[in-house]
Amino acid sequence: MLPRANRVVSAADYRRIVRKGRRVSGRATVAYVDRLTPGEPARFGFIVSKAVGGAVVRNRVRRRLKAASFALLDAAPERAVVFRALPSAATAEWQELRADVVAAVGSRR
Repeated sequence: MLPRANRVVSAADYRRIVRKGRRVSGRATVAYVDRLTPGEPARFGFIVSKAVGGAVVRNRVRRRLKAASFALLDAAPERAVVFRALPSAATAEWQELRADVVAAVGSRR
């Protein structure tokens, strides 16, 4: 699980990152990546709508994205990333979701 310091929690932060951040499209997600001030820890947020599936499917997708993000905490210093899951995320394999997270974290702004 992501520590609270590494999570995007407020609606205002979600809006700011989605509006201001650089868009990185993947096969199963769209990520919005924004720079943070120097010294801030990496922060991740997740948006999984009902278009992805029922509650069980949405929670599974969110858990997978969180696990992939947790593994890359050190690779994304001073970045805020919000992942929006696409409907294809419901049937995506673990490797596809992880590849989307790696691509978003590795993008430069």
